[in-house]
Amino acid sequence: MSSNIPCKDRWYEDFLVGESFTLGSVNMDAQEMFDFSTRFDPQRFHIDAAAAADTIYGSLIASGWHTGSLMMRLLTDGFLGDASQGSVGSSELTWPSPVRAGDTLTLKVEILSKRVSRSRPDIGLIEISNEMINQDGDVAMRTVPTMIIARRDAVA
Repeated sequence: MSSNIPCKDRWYEDFLVGESFTLGSVNMDAQEMFDFSTRFDPQRFHIDAAAAADTIYGSLIASGWHTGSLMMRLLTDGFLGDASQGSVGSSELTWPSPVRAGDTLTLKVEILSKRVSRSRPDIGLIEISNEMINQDGDVAMRTVPTMIIARRDAVA
């Protein structure tokens, strides 16, 4: 049964719609948040504590792209194995709750749907939900990508 096969060892056929996985956690470090934002997303609420205090956030928050990078690391470490062929894109990308230094974010992945490619029967397309959830149970980031996963039956 699929549930006994680690995600990284799965082929398209091994994933079941409705399955969900918790793939690890990251702790948000203030210096890492600052360094990332200074380099890639230098908006005032990411890099200037005094200016951030006067925004809707009330204090410094992490860049959503930093959160996304950490989510990608957790996906790579716990989900994307040799059968993964990338993604065709995402139908959703949201940041419902701000991320602050000291937060712990845990990645939850759920299999939403799957289908065999019409033009490439050697691959399957799996729509997944990725949620980075903080220690209070709030969703900090949600993406819904469609993953390209090789089919075992096509290789055999």
